[in-house]
Amino acid sequence: MYEFNSTIDGSFDEVKTALLDVLLQNQLGIVSEIDVQATLKKKMNLSIPAYQILGACNPKLAAQIIEDEPNAGALLPCNIVIREQLPGKIIVSFMDPMAVLGLSDSQLVKDVAKIAQKKLRDVKSKLETISF
Repeated sequence: MYEFNSTIDGSFDEVKTALLDVLLQNQLGIVSEIDVQATLKKKMNLSIPAYQILGACNPKLAAQIIEDEPNAGALLPCNIVIREQLPGKIIVSFMDPMAVLGLSDSQLVKDVAKIAQKKLRDVKSKLETISF
């Protein structure tokens, strides 16, 4: 699979705030944020539930990948989708770095992908323990 996910009970804003906190605890920051809900509304006048794509990154890990295989930057950052399935039911979906970075021939890139995968799985596990 290309992702792993969890359904969290809470409001979109509560879950997103908790997600950002847990990401920081795991040395992951957000380098990009796409509000898909707002974009579809503006561009197509299409209304969908809250839906955002967050680009998570650990600069040290990213630097190792880019130094070893400069074009592998096309596979970065690790994307996380946070979306409202139903009111009070939020799905957080994590791109599996192994699925994407595993495309590289570089063993170093694959080793870094394993570290990133562990960090994201830790974020998922911690997020699942939070009560809203």
